[in-house]
Amino acid sequence: MSNNTAFMMKVIGIALLVTGMGLAYWGYQVSESLSSQITETFTGSPRDKVMLLYIGGVVSFVVGLMVFVKK
Repeated sequence: MSNNTAFMMKVIGIALLVTGMGLAYWGYQVSESLSSQITETFTGSPRDKVMLLYIGGVVSFVVGLMVFVKK
């Protein structure tokens, strides 16, 4: 790979890492909301939106990490 392409892959990797952390944090914030806590009280499980944010955050973070460390 050329230096320019390698640099762009690093930038994309960092962007995916930051996006993953942001999605996970957003999921945490949503899970602490009153409506989410009420739903969890009655159903015993977190809302679908929370789970999707957590899963999306982890996937984005892992892919970003793989792209960032790839030579």
